[in-house]
Amino acid sequence: MSNLTWRYHTLIQALLSRGPLKEEEFHEIFVGVSGKNPVKYKDTFNQALLKINDALAYVQFELRACRNQYDGQVYYGVVNNVADEQSKLGTKYSAPQIAFYKGVIEAINNDAGTGTISNIDALNVRLENQIILSQASQDSGAKLPTAFKLFNMSQKEKTLQELIKDKWLCQTSSDMIGLGIRSFFDLRGWFRTNEVPSCDVCNEAGVKASVCPKEGCLVRIHDYCLQKKFSNKTGSSACPGCGTEWPLSEYESAEIHENNTTSPDESQITSANPAPRHLRSTKTEECDSGPAQSQSQRKRRRPCKPEPADTLEPSRRLRPRARKA
Repeated sequence: MSNLTWRYHTLIQALLSRGPLKEEEFHEIFVGVSGKNPVKYKDTFNQALLKINDALAYVQFELRACRNQYDGQVYYGVVNNVADEQSKLGTKYSAPQIAFYKGVIEAINNDAGTGTISNIDALNVRLENQIILSQASQDSGAKLPTAFKLFNMSQKEKTLQELIKDKWLCQTSSDMIGLGIRSFFDLRGWFRTNEVPSCDVCNEAGVKASVCPKEGCLVRIHDYCLQKKFSNKTGSSACPGCGTEWPLSEYESAEIHENNTTSPDESQITSANPAPRHLRSTKTEECDSGPAQSQSQRKRRRPCKPEPADTLEPSRRLRPRARKA
């Protein structure tokens, strides 16, 4: 087991106390404790994560990165790699609340590709479907625990809000219910066990993903993976499974936005590298410097013409006029 300094303890404590953090937030904490930007010093950052995971492996924990499939943002968090009965003792949720959560995530994953269900559908989840009963008592429901029978609609509403607050679930901008970032961290094994189709690009579970338009094709691709796969292509954007043309509407707007964001950088690069001064003519210098500077240059040149007259004494300047008179 590695001996960690206070800097590593700070990173771990931040993730444990505040939950999964966005990539930029975790990077800010890393800069605060190490003085190095993880984007610039990638090797230093990766070595720190490896050292932390070496220590966390002793208690079967892991610090990992995970992408939120609804907004594409990367998060960092600490997860438990063992899903046993003892690990369940650490949760604050009751058995009916856990059964309600399981019912919600099953309903979300049954809705192929959208990754969301309505608020009403979530509240109508039946808890008895989550209880494993013996074959003899499945029809009667006599073995249903009392706590499950008393878990009414108001308790479901309260539990739903708590799950959203604790980041196990999320509420989208369209008021739909989806998986929270903590679910993406902790349910990797559950996704594989329940055979949730994976993304064809990154091989992660395709909970919120675009589905191939051809009926019967099971290929799913996350929206951010779709942009990465097809945005640089000028030819056909075919489904990797069946060859059907993938709809442009899935990634066209993201590609246009990406192209628009790169154009200012190109203009900055051109303006930041002007041509050498000895290669430019005087006229070019005036055009590049703008109207304000060219006018000031003209003003500076105007006094140059009357300089000989200004150097003369006033008496000499008046003499020619006296002769004409």
